[in-house]
Amino acid sequence: MPPKPPRKGGAAATAKGQRASPDRGTSGTSPPPPAARLEFGETDFVALCDILRVSDIVRANAWKTYEKVSSADGTLVGYSEKKKDMWGICIFIAAIDLDDMTFTFTELLKSIGMSVCTCFRLLREMDVNMDTISTKVDSNVSRLNKKYDVLSALYHKFERTCGLIYMVQPSSQTSAELSFPLVLKTSWITFLLAKGKVLQMEDDLVISFQLLLCVLDYFIKLSPPAMLKEPYKSHVSAMSINGSTRAPRRGQNRSTRTSKQTDTDTKVIEVLCKEYGCNLDEVKNVYFTSFIPFLNSVGIVTSNGLPEVEDLSRQYEELYLKNKDIDARLFLDNDETLQRNHIECLQLERTPRKNNPDEELNLILPQTPVRAAMNTIQQLMMILNSASDKPSDNLISYFNNCTVNPKEGILARVENLGNIFKEKFAEAVGQGCAEIGSQRYKLGVRLYYRLMESMLKSEEERLSVHNFSKLLNNNIFHTSLLACAVEVVMATYGRNASQSDGTSTETDLSFPWILNVLDLKAFDFYKVIESFIKAEPSLTREMIKHLERCEHRIMESLAWQSDSSLFDLIKQSKEREGQADQPEPTCTLNLPLQHNHTAADLYLSPVRSPKKKGSTASLNPTPIIDAQPVLAPQTQKPQKSTSLSLFYKKVYRLAYLRLNTLCLRLLFDHPELEHLIWTLFQHTLQNEYELMKDRHLDQIMMCSMYGICKVKNVDLRFKIIVTAYKELTNTNQETFKRVLIREGQYDSIIVFYNLVFMQKLKTNILQYASNRPPTLSPIPHIPRSPYKFSNSPLRVPAGNNIYISPLKSPYKFSEGMLSPTKMTPRSRILVSIGESFGTSEKFQKINQMVGSSDRQLKRSAEVSTAPKPLKRLRFDIEGQDEADGSKHLPGESKFQQKLAEMTSTRTRMQKQKLNDGTDTSATEEK
Repeated sequence: MPPKPPRKGGAAATAKGQRASPDRGTSGTSPPPPAARLEFGETDFVALCDILRVSDIVRANAWKTYEKVSSADGTLVGYSEKKKDMWGICIFIAAIDLDDMTFTFTELLKSIGMSVCTCFRLLREMDVNMDTISTKVDSNVSRLNKKYDVLSALYHKFERTCGLIYMVQPSSQTSAELSFPLVLKTSWITFLLAKGKVLQMEDDLVISFQLLLCVLDYFIKLSPPAMLKEPYKSHVSAMSINGSTRAPRRGQNRSTRTSKQTDTDTKVIEVLCKEYGCNLDEVKNVYFTSFIPFLNSVGIVTSNGLPEVEDLSRQYEELYLKNKDIDARLFLDNDETLQRNHIECLQLERTPRKNNPDEELNLILPQTPVRAAMNTIQQLMMILNSASDKPSDNLISYFNNCTVNPKEGILARVENLGNIFKEKFAEAVGQGCAEIGSQRYKLGVRLYYRLMESMLKSEEERLSVHNFSKLLNNNIFHTSLLACAVEVVMATYGRNASQSDGTSTETDLSFPWILNVLDLKAFDFYKVIESFIKAEPSLTREMIKHLERCEHRIMESLAWQSDSSLFDLIKQSKEREGQADQPEPTCTLNLPLQHNHTAADLYLSPVRSPKKKGSTASLNPTPIIDAQPVLAPQTQKPQKSTSLSLFYKKVYRLAYLRLNTLCLRLLFDHPELEHLIWTLFQHTLQNEYELMKDRHLDQIMMCSMYGICKVKNVDLRFKIIVTAYKELTNTNQETFKRVLIREGQYDSIIVFYNLVFMQKLKTNILQYASNRPPTLSPIPHIPRSPYKFSNSPLRVPAGNNIYISPLKSPYKFSEGMLSPTKMTPRSRILVSIGESFGTSEKFQKINQMVGSSDRQLKRSAEVSTAPKPLKRLRFDIEGQDEADGSKHLPGESKFQQKLAEMTSTRTRMQKQKLNDGTDTSATEEK
C-alpha cells in the first residue's frame, strides 16, 4: 500500500493525509491504527502525487509498482538512489493503465527533473528487467516516442532553415518590434497549432515537413524584405512591387486575403521545395487543401505584420492540455527536458568528424531524418518518372491477346480501390489530407502497371506464350500486386525520424494497414512479394528489406489468422490420396531453397509445378493461358498446392533461423538440445498446425524450447526465455504477454503452455525423455537472403585494406543522377569511381596519405634499388583508362592498380544486380 503522510498538527495535513490514503473506510468503520514514522522519501512520494493531482487509486497502484521494482535483485542499476525518478515513472504507468491521466507528460518530466530520452530509456529498462509494462503503456510510450522524434527532427530542421532565410540582425529599415526570435517563435507555434489541427496522425514526418514549408512560405511573405536573405528577399520585393503582399494594419484579419493571393504567389514555395527536395505538387496540395483552411478556421489576427503570438500560444495550450503529451514550445527555450544527451545526438545525426583539427572543414551535410526521408522519396520518383498511371501500349497488347480481355475489369478495379483508399487514408491521417492520399495511390498505380508489364515479359520468356487470360482475369492477383505497389509507396513516405539509424518503426499506416483497406488476405498478399522484388531491379535495399519483413510477418502470424485460406489448403493437402500427410516433406528441409515458381504459379495453384528448362514435354503448360477452366475427371487426385508447399518451406527456414538465434543466446552450454527443440517445433507446425490459429510462430518456438528443457532437466525458465527473446530483432512484447488461450480469452505465454500447448503435446514431449526419442527432423538449409541484394562493404581481391560498396542513399540528387554517400563517421577518404570527385586538392591529399604511409611498397627485381617517389594518382580523361583491371602500365603504382580493380569489381556488382531480376530462373535451375 502507498505510504500515508506523517501526522502533523493542522487540518491541512490531515486533509492531505485523507486524500493520499486509499485505505480509509466509509463513515462508521473503525479508524486505522496510527501510521508508523515514515522516511523522508515517502513523504516526497505523497508530495509528488499532490503536484500531479493524481487520484487515490493511481497512488495505490503506483506504489505497488514501485515496491515490486525496488525489491527486485539487480534491477535498474543506478536508479535505486533516485527514488523520485522511479516514483514519477510508476505514477505515469499507473495513470495510463487506469485511464486516469491528471497531468501532461511534460508536467511529469518537469516535476521529477528528467529528460524525455532518459524517461524512455528508464521505461525500457523496467520492461526488460521486470515485465511491469503493460501492452497499453507500451503503446502509449511508443506513440510519445515517435511524436518526440518527429518534433525534434522538425524543430532542428526548422531552426537551421530559418537561419538561412532570415537576417539574425535586421537592418534599420525593419520595425523595432520585429526581430528574428519573434519570427522564429511565432512561426514555430503556428506550425505546432496547424499540425495539431490538420493531422490526426502526428508521427507522419513527410506531411509534417510539407506543412512546415507551407508555414515558412506564409511567414516569408509576411516579413519585410529587409529581414530576408536571398533569394527570398528578391521574391518578396517583387511581390510587394506588384501589390500582392504586405500593407498590414494592426488588428487586420489576414487569413482570408492571404488565401486569395497564394494562387499566384508560388515563387517562394517553389524555392523552398527545390532547396529541400520536396515535390512541388504535393506541397501545393497540402497548402491549398490543409493549410489555407487551417488559417481561415483559426481567425489569425496580425500585429506588426505577424500573427499575435499570445493568441496562437493560447490555442496551442488548449490542444496540448487536451492531448496530455509533449509541450513542443519548449524547443524554443532549449528546455533540458526535451534535449538529447551528447551520445544520443551523435547517434541521431551521425555527423562526420574531421580527420585532423587543422584540416579544412568539409561542407558535407549529415544525413538528418528529414533529408533521409526526402531522398528516399526522390529515389522512388526516379523509378516512376517514366511510368504512367494508365496501362502502356505493351500492356494493352498483352490484354488484347487474352481470351477474355481484362482491360475494363482492371481499370474499374483500380478506380474502385482508389476511392476506398482515399477515404481510409483521410480517416487515418485527417480529412484535409484526402487528396494527399489520392496522390500516393496514383504513384502506387504507376508502380503497379510497371510491375505487371515486367512480370508478363518474364512469363512470356519463361513459357513462350502470349495469352495470359487466366492470370490477368484473376481478381486476387491484381489486388495483391496493387497492394504491394501501394505498400512500397506508403513505406517510402512513411519513413519517420526513428528510422534514421536503420531501425523500423510502425505508424498507423504501416503494414498490414493496406491489407485491411483493400480487404486482402495476408496469405494471398504473400504470393506476390518475391516476384515483385525480382521484377523491379530498381528497388532500393531499404524497400527490399521492408517487403522481406512484410513476408516474415505474414509467415509469423498474419497468415495464421482464423479466416485465412491457409488452413483450407492444409486440410486439402491432407485429404489427397496416396500422399504423405504433410504440407511439405521434411526430407527437403536440408536442401537449398531453390524454386522456379512465379506469382502466376502461386495464384493459380494448386497446379502441377512448371517444367524446368531442358525437359521434354510440359506436364501442363496451359494453366495461365486459357481463361476457361478445365474440368478434371472425378477420379483424378487433387493436385498439390504450389503456394502451400513454398509457404511451408519458407516458414520452416524462418522458424529455424529464429530458434537458432535464441538457442545461441540461452543454450550455448547445451548445443545438443537445439536439434531436439527444432524437431518438436517442426512437428507442431506440421501436425498440430491448429495451435498456430490466431497465434504467433514465436509462441510455439518458446514453448517448444521450454518443454524440451523441462524434460531434459535443464533449468531454463520462461522469464529467462522472454528476456532473451525481447533482445531479438522485430519482436513485440504482446507476443508473450497476450496469447490466445481459448476464444476471446488471452493470457501470458506461461498460461498458454500449461493450459493449451502441454495438454496437446504432452505425449510427444515426454518421448524426448525416454530411451527411444522421436526421429530428429533435418536442419533446414538457411540461405543468406532469397532476394540477393549485394552486401556491403566488399573487400577487393588481393587488396591492401581496400573495400568497395554499392551506391548508397544520396544526400542530394543533382540533375536526376544518384550521387553516393560521401562520408561516414569511420571513413578517411572515399573515392567514387566513374563520377566527378572534386578538386585537385583532394587528389593531392590522397597522394600525401599514400606517400606518408608506414608500409613500404615492395619493388620488383627489375626496378632500380634506388628509392623512387610514389607516382601521383593519374585520372585520365574518359575512355583512356584500363577500367577492367586486366592491364596495368609498367610504372603504375600499387594504389593505382587497386583503383583499377575497384572499378572492375564495382562494374561487375552493378551488372550482377541488374541481371538478378532477369536470370533468376536460370540460376536456380543449375
